[in-house]
Amino acid sequence: MSATTAERPVHLDRGVSVAPTTPRTTRPTVRRCVAASATIGLAAGLLAAGVAPTASAAPTDDLASRFTFAVLPDTQFYSRYSADQFVPRYGTDPFATQTRWIADNADELRIPFTAHLGDIVDRATVENEWKAADAAMKVLDDADAPYSILPGNHDVTNSGVRDTELNHASEPFTTWFGAARAAEQSTYRGSDPTGLSQFHIFEAEGQQFMSLAIAWNSSDATLAWAQGVLDAHPTVPVILSSHALINVAADQASPIETGDSERMWDELIRGNDQIFMTLNGHFHGATRQVKKNDFGHDVHQVLMDYQMAYEGGNGYLGLFEFDLTNNTISLETGSPWVVSKPQESLTSYDQPLLDGEHQRYAIDIDFRSRFAGFAPDFTAGSADEPSLTQRAREILLDGFDGPDPISTELPGNELDFVEAEGTLAHWRFNGLEGVVDADTVVEDVAGDNDLTRPDPATTDAVGATWDDVTIETSDVHGFSSDGAAACFDDSSGSRFSYLTTAPDAAVNDADLSKGYTIETFVKMDSDWDASANGWSKFLTRTGNRSQIGVPQTRWDWTASPTALGISNLREFQFTSISDDVLAGDKTNWSGEIMVDSWAHVAVVNDPATRSTTMYVDGAPVLRNATDTAGMARQDGMPWILGADWVDDAARNGWHGCIGETRIIDRPTTPDEWLTQRADLSGFEVTDAPQSELASTVTSVRFAGTGFPGAEVSLAPVAGLAAIAADLDGATTTVDDAGRWEIRVTDGLTSGPHEIALSQSLGSRSSAAQTVSFAIAAAPGTPTPSSSATPSATPRPSGSGAPAASGTSGLATTGVDGALIGWGAALGGVLLVAGGALAAARIRRTSKV
Repeated sequence: MSATTAERPVHLDRGVSVAPTTPRTTRPTVRRCVAASATIGLAAGLLAAGVAPTASAAPTDDLASRFTFAVLPDTQFYSRYSADQFVPRYGTDPFATQTRWIADNADELRIPFTAHLGDIVDRATVENEWKAADAAMKVLDDADAPYSILPGNHDVTNSGVRDTELNHASEPFTTWFGAARAAEQSTYRGSDPTGLSQFHIFEAEGQQFMSLAIAWNSSDATLAWAQGVLDAHPTVPVILSSHALINVAADQASPIETGDSERMWDELIRGNDQIFMTLNGHFHGATRQVKKNDFGHDVHQVLMDYQMAYEGGNGYLGLFEFDLTNNTISLETGSPWVVSKPQESLTSYDQPLLDGEHQRYAIDIDFRSRFAGFAPDFTAGSADEPSLTQRAREILLDGFDGPDPISTELPGNELDFVEAEGTLAHWRFNGLEGVVDADTVVEDVAGDNDLTRPDPATTDAVGATWDDVTIETSDVHGFSSDGAAACFDDSSGSRFSYLTTAPDAAVNDADLSKGYTIETFVKMDSDWDASANGWSKFLTRTGNRSQIGVPQTRWDWTASPTALGISNLREFQFTSISDDVLAGDKTNWSGEIMVDSWAHVAVVNDPATRSTTMYVDGAPVLRNATDTAGMARQDGMPWILGADWVDDAARNGWHGCIGETRIIDRPTTPDEWLTQRADLSGFEVTDAPQSELASTVTSVRFAGTGFPGAEVSLAPVAGLAAIAADLDGATTTVDDAGRWEIRVTDGLTSGPHEIALSQSLGSRSSAAQTVSFAIAAAPGTPTPSSSATPSATPRPSGSGAPAASGTSGLATTGVDGALIGWGAALGGVLLVAGGALAAARIRRTSKV
């Protein structure tokens, strides 16, 4: 990571995992053996989806010459938040848990060596962070478990200069992890003159390997030192580690060359056949590539960095199994931290193993052939080890009871969301289309706080036109029932557009002293650029901090009291002044957010805990605000969507889309959020025909309660005397008071009848309830035979209604004055059943 931010503590809570953008199939939690994670686009886009197979014992005849090389990617946030977040909550931190697990399992997994990839701490000048890192790595020291370690950009006092330009004698890295400490390890062979780079030679399976650890922003002198090391040990295979080499593309899969990777390749790697593998962190994600060196041999380059994932990386480390017999190197990415957490603290992002494309794989490498040019005597050791990869998985999964799953369904229609008590404003875009112009009104479905768009000519925007804001319906967040969004194009610091509440809107002066919840769906455009679009906002409570008593600060003193937006590093930032304006700004930060990917963002302020927690796609971010309650305001100032507000005017337009947005005057929990579905289980039939009715009956009534706006369908499922296939089934809509009624008149046939009733919101339906009754035959008329049994009261049908029978002849009935065919009604119930089946097939399951 290339920049630092101020201290922002975390408030951990359980989250609900939701999927971005379009629906895609996911699989349910497999308790005790789950090994994948949902994408964190939603919380950083670093974890690939998939479910691991249950761990099982390796075949006894699968013995080979094997060892495990362990890798610790960026630990900066573990060190930063150890003392004030992790230890108070868990009694330890992920960093110390990682090293303890390596030490405890070094013998069983045959781990001769561990490599740390840099960014040991987040802020090089903060001693407490070094103390946390020191305590974690001391576990390996005490266990005589050798390791290499190198400084990343966060571990040096000036990351903008070459390593030789630093005052290395006073650098914190050399104080805590310099040559003197490294020399205590049996594998240590030397350091460069700065003390920032080092090399080790370790033995595994009777063969020697080198770990060559090169510092951040290495100079030509350091690369010359590294060349000298290689020249002095010409027969030793080398794993080169450095903090920054290859990068990963926005698709979180494709590798990208960088200036560091190209320079290191040209000046050191390609010309030294000994270097067969490189490892780096720094860039947020995981990827790999293979390049041919000057000898025509493969060099495997691997990126591994999880710092922007949940809880600063959630304790994920790399375990490379070297199988010298079968000529493979296989990677497992696992988290000892996840399996050590209390069950009640687990979220959907707590998966012990990751099975993504670049998180679990095998590399084919003929070691003897690959090393023949410089180590012709290289051979495998004794074939006496079972699969270490399998054993690592078994150790991690042993006794682990994964997070309980929460089923989250896709919305059936635009009404399929949970209405939350205390909603002050809920802006939705469905029903709108085209350009958002002066006549467009974005309705507040919860009150009278509609949004409109100011004429660009009346703002300070440079070059903005009406065409800059349009309504999008084809690409929206999959779990937003709104089905539409406003998209802001060609935005920058000076070119912007925004939607605003009216000057007299009630929400402008809303009192949020008892807490609040802000929810929205947002997406950055695919061509989002940090220089043009960094620090832009998508939701702002306008005003001027300097005019409401906030003490003068160096930054943002004339900014709005509250704003939610994106940093120049693509981190969601929520900045707000609490009720206590003298306490100043309180800020939340997410991990890195991917462009062109929808995210659900919820910000929850709870005065009872004096905390504000930001959730991205259901997961709480690591850097949250504490000692905060409520929200300050400047009376009469509107809320806006699409821009920031500084110096009493809009600026910094949002370059991307904004979906439905809601403000609630209290803290909420995930079960109340817009990603959840309306409760259809309350459907009731309270009035229906019973038992046997007289032959003279000409009208029957069905009535009950349901979800306002839901469609109630009535269809006969048995005992049909006749059908009419060209007529629709009987339906009605639940009114605003939650009541519904269907009345059938005229032409009722004699005999038994069984009627199925259910309510639905589009494709999502409640379980059907059935009503059985009969109509007596007129004197002298034979009673039609049927298997249906009249019942005195409606009864639920949990597994579906029985198939229809008695489908000959023709008879029609009127429903609320209209002529309805029983057979078409049967078609209606089949459609309802088909819809329910389709809903079941697309049921999304996430884990909390």
